Amino acid sequence: MAPKTSPLAQSLPAQLLGLEVGKVYPHEPLASHCSWRIGGPADALVEPESAAQVARLVRFARRHAIPLLTIGQGTNLLFDDAGVHGIVLKIGARMAELRIEGNRILAEAGVWVPHLARQAAKVGLGGLEHIIGIPGTLGGLVLMNGGSQRRGIGENVRRVWVIDPEGNERILGPEDCAFSYRHSALQEMGVIVVRAELECAPGDSRAIRRAMVCDLRERRLKFPRKEPNCGSVFLSTAEMHAGVGPPGKIIEEAGLKGTRIGGAEVSPRHANFIVNRGGASAADVLRLIAHIRQVVHERIGFDLRCEVRYVDPQARLMPADQAPHLPNQQ
Repeated sequence: MAPKTSPLAQSLPAQLLGLEVGKVYPHEPLASHCSWRIGGPADALVEPESAAQVARLVRFARRHAIPLLTIGQGTNLLFDDAGVHGIVLKIGARMAELRIEGNRILAEAGVWVPHLARQAAKVGLGGLEHIIGIPGTLGGLVLMNGGSQRRGIGENVRRVWVIDPEGNERILGPEDCAFSYRHSALQEMGVIVVRAELECAPGDSRAIRRAMVCDLRERRLKFPRKEPNCGSVFLSTAEMHAGVGPPGKIIEEAGLKGTRIGGAEVSPRHANFIVNRGGASAADVLRLIAHIRQVVHERIGFDLRCEVRYVDPQARLMPADQAPHLPNQQ
């Protein structure tokens, strides 16, 4: 028997269509909006075209106490199999304007990160080489202080335009964002990034491009590319490296490469990746994460934490190791 549709799910798309908040998709499968290709439907998915539309949607959701989740490309998200009972706000190609003035880049949150890196390289601006292989959007990158090679986009951020939980637009500086490794204060603020200004260092365009090509070549050799995945599942820190090593090495030494639960598998290519081998559910992934953490903890006494975020049916976002139905690690 098919599950019953709630009154909210039935009426919400019609309410949103009259608000002028962007493109509205009723009962949209979230598996189509994340790199893992996992997740049930959202009551409504909205793609705005401006910061004003984002603010309008935030005020509407707040006024009616409707759960609201903001996403970009969904490259770091695991949606629940039940989907999201509320609104998913997707900032993507409809909010992707980019302008370069001197050594500064002003870009909307929906700009695709590799495109941003290539445009910087094209005009000889350095400092963004490390983001060339990150297949997300700028908003998520800023929110998480994303990057690679132990660097973060926060190094380049000069101003961030956000919509706060009340639906007001604010402009924040680096000191407000408090960037740290794969984290920013923006997460605790509950704001939505809509635009950012980045400052880069002038450099040789050819040298910058060569560095990017080298980075992409290394990624192709090290990481799985054909199966759907979210990138690195477990968080890596400098302290972790010094003490026990990177997550991939720890998981591989625990003999877990190729371990499979349902359609979810620890990648045989890189052990810090979980791939969808076909038909994987969120429950499969969460059980596999719990199994990896338990084995590693029993073996070396280290408590692995997740970089990937789980989204529950009430649109709440949390590290996947904190999903409420996972067994606690001791």
